Amino acid sequence: MCGIAGYSLSSRSSVDRTLAAQALLAGIAERGADAVGYAHRGPGSPYPVVTKQRTPASQLLERIEIPASASEVLVHVRDYTKGHPSIAANNHPVRHGPVVGIHNGIIVNDDELLAEFHCARAEPRMTVDSEAIFALAAHSRNEPAALEALLGSMATAWLDEREPGTVFAARGIGRPLWIGSGRHELFFASTRTALEVVEEYGHVKLKKRELEDGTFLAVSAAKVVRNERFRPDPGFEEPGKPLPSVRAPGEGVSCLARLAALAAA
Repeated sequence: MCGIAGYSLSSRSSVDRTLAAQALLAGIAERGADAVGYAHRGPGSPYPVVTKQRTPASQLLERIEIPASASEVLVHVRDYTKGHPSIAANNHPVRHGPVVGIHNGIIVNDDELLAEFHCARAEPRMTVDSEAIFALAAHSRNEPAALEALLGSMATAWLDEREPGTVFAARGIGRPLWIGSGRHELFFASTRTALEVVEEYGHVKLKKRELEDGTFLAVSAAKVVRNERFRPDPGFEEPGKPLPSVRAPGEGVSCLARLAALAAA
C-alpha cells in the first residue's frame, strides 16, 4: 500500500508551492516507508525535475524545495511489492520514455505488457510493475482506454513531457483517490485526510470528492480539461490478505509534527 499525492496550480494561486508539497507528503507519510520521492514542473520547461531516495518520508520532508513558479507536483511514499527499493529506478516517480508517474496498487500483467516495448526496463535490474501504466500512457498518448489492458489495482498520476502544463490522474479499482478543488488549485491524494492537511497549512479551502473507479482526468492550470471513463477489470483479486492502508504510523506522526514546526518558522 503506497501513498500518492500532487497538485496542479494556476499562476494566480498564492499557495506556497514547497509548503503544499510538504503538507501532502506529511498527509500520506503513514502509507509507506520503503522509499519516497517527488517531481515538479513549471511553465519554463516540459521536463519534470525528479527527486527520490530510499528512506521514509521524514528524511525528505525538510529537504523538499519547489520553485515558486512550479505549476505541477507529484508526491509518493512507497511500500513496495515488486521491484526492490535498492534499485533506484524501481522507486517513484517512475519513468517510461516521456512519462514520469506515481502509482499505488499492484499490476500483475506488467511483464506481458512491457514485452511489447523495446524501451521498457531501460535501467539495469528495473522490475517495478508500475512502469506498465506509464508505458501504456506513453504509447497511447494518454488515452484512457489503453489502461483497460492492465490487470491489477491502481490509483495513479503522471506527467508527460509532450504535454507541458498537464497532470494526468486515474483511478482503477482497489485503491482510493481523492481530489480537492480550490479557486486556483487542484490537489489530489490517496486520502481525504491529506487534503485536509493541505487546507490547514496551505490556507486554502477545497471542495473534496473521491473519484469513482474507472475515472481518468487531465488537469491543466487547476482545471479539469478532460474527464473520461475507462473500464478496469472488475474481476481482479489481490493475492494474499488485503494490505492495511497504514503501514508506517510513526512516519505520519513524525512528519505532521515537523510540518507544524516548518509552518511556524
